[in-house]
Amino acid sequence: MVGQVDIVHGLYYVVMHTVFALFGDSLPTLRLPSVLATAIACGLTALIGARLADRWVGIGAGCGLAVIPAVQEHAQEGRPYGLVLAFVALATWLLVGALEQPNRRRWTCYAGAVLIAALLNWFSLLALVAHGVTMAYVRPDRARVIGWALASCSALAAALPLILASQEQAGQVSWIKPLGWSTVLGVLITVAIATLGARTPQARTTQAHATHGSREETPFARVNLAAVALPLCALPQVGLALASVIKPLYVTRYVLFAYVGLALLLGALLAAIAVRLKAQPRVLFPAVVAVALVALLPMELRLRTEPSRVDDVLTAAHLVDRVRHSGDGVVYIPAARRDTALVSPDTFQGLRDLALAQSPTASGTLKGIEADPRTIERAMLDTPRIVLVTDPGAPAPDTERDLTKQRILDSHFVRRSTSTERGRQVSVYERRRPAGRVGAAGSDGSCGSAPGSSCRAGFAGRSRPYHSTGISARPTALARS
Repeated sequence: MVGQVDIVHGLYYVVMHTVFALFGDSLPTLRLPSVLATAIACGLTALIGARLADRWVGIGAGCGLAVIPAVQEHAQEGRPYGLVLAFVALATWLLVGALEQPNRRRWTCYAGAVLIAALLNWFSLLALVAHGVTMAYVRPDRARVIGWALASCSALAAALPLILASQEQAGQVSWIKPLGWSTVLGVLITVAIATLGARTPQARTTQAHATHGSREETPFARVNLAAVALPLCALPQVGLALASVIKPLYVTRYVLFAYVGLALLLGALLAAIAVRLKAQPRVLFPAVVAVALVALLPMELRLRTEPSRVDDVLTAAHLVDRVRHSGDGVVYIPAARRDTALVSPDTFQGLRDLALAQSPTASGTLKGIEADPRTIERAMLDTPRIVLVTDPGAPAPDTERDLTKQRILDSHFVRRSTSTERGRQVSVYERRRPAGRVGAAGSDGSCGSAPGSSCRAGFAGRSRPYHSTGISARPTALARS
């Protein structure tokens, strides 16, 4: 899988293979690293808040990160984004410590944390850009600048081979849709809340200033919570959103670590409210967290239900099993949706993959190699009934093969049924009756038989070798990036 589609997840796969070898390959074991990493991230966020502001800001920040719905979602998933969240939080904590008391050990650990986060998901290097903005604001002395520059360049250089190698697999993110207004609005609201928190005295006053009484007594005096948290919250989200204008790349989980910055500023905002209301933090903070948990309870419960699991290839396979007839053809738009058959090969036994030229085993690839468009067209026209597996509300096909599939379906077939469930859509198409054909044809030229019938009569079958979708070896994991 690393060689074909998932080189960006190579380190995560190594971690999970080790975890499975030690504790067995169960669902709790799959989710355990994400749960532990998210808990560690919340603790580190609390430590950063306490170090840059005060204890109650830290407590508010840690609790704030824990109740953010997106963080809760990825805390329970078998994906690397909880680990990325933890290592970015660790890198930020180490940066703050290195600016306070710089030494070689701290900068080395900082470089290691940045590198591990990048190897888990190299979009996390956007956090390094945010740290650069923090450094520019703080304007530390030359020794600190050199330390950060060496650590950052070392981490970037070590991650560069992965970044370059992943470009050959860039097609694996072709499923990402262009930015929608809901996504843009979500980013703007998040940044607006963070900016509001950054304007509070708790976010702009430093521990060093409070302790020493003067900014000039220590180079660490300019490091405040706003200088660290606001760039970390805003830059990754805005940067990836702007990049998505050119090529769609924005997915919330890719910048999940930005919520560390948001949580820190939520902690400052909550502390400022406590001061304004003259309320005891030990009373106000638990009350606010409880209210937040109750308010978000419907969303939190939904995240823990089966319908919340989108892009479910097993459910798509069950949909195919309900509508298929023996001898039907099957096509996938885009071709990457063939993963449904790869995960559940038994369900697709007896169906003819009309576009497949070489199976995964024969071609030595993960998903096989498709035939040329003319061969696909002939195969589809020779088939009376076709099952289509695709994405709901998918954008128009953008490859010649997929365009051919869609064109033949639209011009020569009638859609008899469509089922959409948990991120996949399965449709059944039947061949139109030839014009002028005597028989029980409908007024639209479609088959007059009931939906679901094979409508095979009257077609001369030009023979060609079809590839069965049965696959001998089932992949252990198939997921989009």
